[in-house]
Amino acid sequence: MGSPELPSLSRRGFCLCCVGGAFAATAGWLTPRQAYAEARGLVSVIKDSAATSPITTTKLRNNISVLEGSGGNIAVLTGPDGKLLVDAGIGVSRPRLTNALAELGKEPIAHLINTHWHFDHADGNEWLQAAGAKIIAHENTRKHLSVVQRVEDWDYNFLALPPSAVPAQVFAREHQLKVNGASIAMKYYGPAHTDGDISVMFTEANVLHVGDTYWNDIYPFIDYSTGGSINGMIAASDANLAVANNDTIIIPGHGKPVSNKAELQAFRDMLVAIRDNVGNLKKQGKSRDEIVAAKPTAAFDARYGQFLVDPGFFTRLVYEGV
Repeated sequence: MGSPELPSLSRRGFCLCCVGGAFAATAGWLTPRQAYAEARGLVSVIKDSAATSPITTTKLRNNISVLEGSGGNIAVLTGPDGKLLVDAGIGVSRPRLTNALAELGKEPIAHLINTHWHFDHADGNEWLQAAGAKIIAHENTRKHLSVVQRVEDWDYNFLALPPSAVPAQVFAREHQLKVNGASIAMKYYGPAHTDGDISVMFTEANVLHVGDTYWNDIYPFIDYSTGGSINGMIAASDANLAVANNDTIIIPGHGKPVSNKAELQAFRDMLVAIRDNVGNLKKQGKSRDEIVAAKPTAAFDARYGQFLVDPGFFTRLVYEGV
């Protein structure tokens, strides 16, 4: 693929998970098949993009902000106990993230929560740990970050992180923290986008970070290689909706970084409808390619299918899990 030039994709949540295609200067978006073939090149392209993409800060409430532009959306809680981050972004974003964090206050970095193991959410672990962060995650996230981990859909093997960058504190079901006067509740979904996804609720602020169980106005990637599934994604959406109300600020893993219950409900309903469409066609004995050709996502493509996980790619992901 050479070295295609990327536009600034941070505003739409560009990340390693989004391997449905990549921008080529002369050819537009690659097909998923082409993207898979170029996965090793894509990692370099994504890193190059993250190294220059600006970081956009949106202040929410109760000293919570969200930083956009380094892989997944990063939540930051500031206060006298030090900064707490939800997700770490991509390591090459360090200079810009450092500046963005400094603009939020002089407090040191004290805590980091990984919502799951993927590169665009945990690659920054090493420098954030060196800066003072104690890293917390689900036990399966530590497992994946500790070994060479293959993602079959990307035809790519990710190296283990250095031991210092692997979460030192893990949990199986739930974990609570009290930091900067805020009650922070972490909860394991069960297998969803991966087998290690967790939600992070800032209780008093009513701000919920849901990681990659929700992609705002984008078809999501589902990592079957490490335990994800379409049914798990739907179950995670149901869990998120159960704890949210109309005043909850919902931070998705990707896409516009500030969302709400109504938008999440629409995302969940989309997942169910496409799961059922694909499942019905599969029960009729149709092949994967025949189902893709039948366009079972058509009613939702205008809203969700305009970015890297295109309708055909998403249909194949759903097919794998029904």
